[in-house]
Amino acid sequence: MTAYSILDLAPIVEGGDAAQSFANTRDLAQHAERWGYNRYWLAEHHSMPGIASAATSVVIGHVAQATSTIRVGAGGIMLPNHAPLVIAEQFGTLESLYPGRIDLGLGRAPGSDQTTARALRRNLDSDPNAFPHDVQELQAYFADPQPGQKVVAVPGAGLNVPIWILGSSLFGAQLAAALGLPYAFASHFAPGEMMNAIDIYRSRFQPSAQLDRPYVMLGLNLFAADSDEQANLLFTSLQQAFVALRKGRPGPLPAPDARFLEQVEGPAREMLDHALACTAVGNPDSVKAQIRQFLESTRADELMLTGQIHDHTARLRSFEIGAQVMAELTA
Repeated sequence: MTAYSILDLAPIVEGGDAAQSFANTRDLAQHAERWGYNRYWLAEHHSMPGIASAATSVVIGHVAQATSTIRVGAGGIMLPNHAPLVIAEQFGTLESLYPGRIDLGLGRAPGSDQTTARALRRNLDSDPNAFPHDVQELQAYFADPQPGQKVVAVPGAGLNVPIWILGSSLFGAQLAAALGLPYAFASHFAPGEMMNAIDIYRSRFQPSAQLDRPYVMLGLNLFAADSDEQANLLFTSLQQAFVALRKGRPGPLPAPDARFLEQVEGPAREMLDHALACTAVGNPDSVKAQIRQFLESTRADELMLTGQIHDHTARLRSFEIGAQVMAELTA
């Protein structure tokens, strides 16, 4: 049985602002809980005009307070931006406020450009190659304190907040396997190494206190509507945003543009088709067939559905269809 969850980038749409984004996130999370979604994750990005979840732990608290049963977490926290102790205290606080509902997904990318990363860290001395050590340091803060331990996460110690490793390359797969942690692959924007990463993770997995067998979650863009035409129109918002980002011009999430793809040719179109290959677009029957094929080829334990949709009502409808489809496929 495949679980299904939501990754929300808390989009700031053209003509909107962060306050509206947070209200929409709260509303979507409440609907998602009723529709049977397993978890609701938010991601750390910085200096991005179209993404409001920079203070990720704060927004997680906003969602957890508005819901009661759905798991809420980070997909993810970019650990090189932070001291592990700070993250242990933040997520220890969240776990203390909302016990048994908090997840902590960890990535080693900056979630920003180099200039923004320098503003976050004041320098770039933190080494992404230290990521495995930082993950283990964070695990130690969540464990029961040891005799003589001089630095203790308060709150955090003894809470054993579940940690996930996120990735879009083989590095994360290898680390998650070695540490015996669940693995979430960013196939919704970087699918190139997906199958290799899954194979490496499953074949090298070492059981741990947190997990006794491999557990793979895969990102999948979802643009579902009552007609294929409407769904493809909704998809153009993400396509526009992706092209703008690759050109170094990120902005608020644009409104759909039925003629956008007519303006995209050559390498840009190839980039879009490759980067967004893991996308289900269409009416309920179309989406169901695409998701079934994706599950059969990957054998994912869980799908993390995401959809950068400009209109909030259309976004709600897309995730409602997603929940209906997943319930049918996993019945």
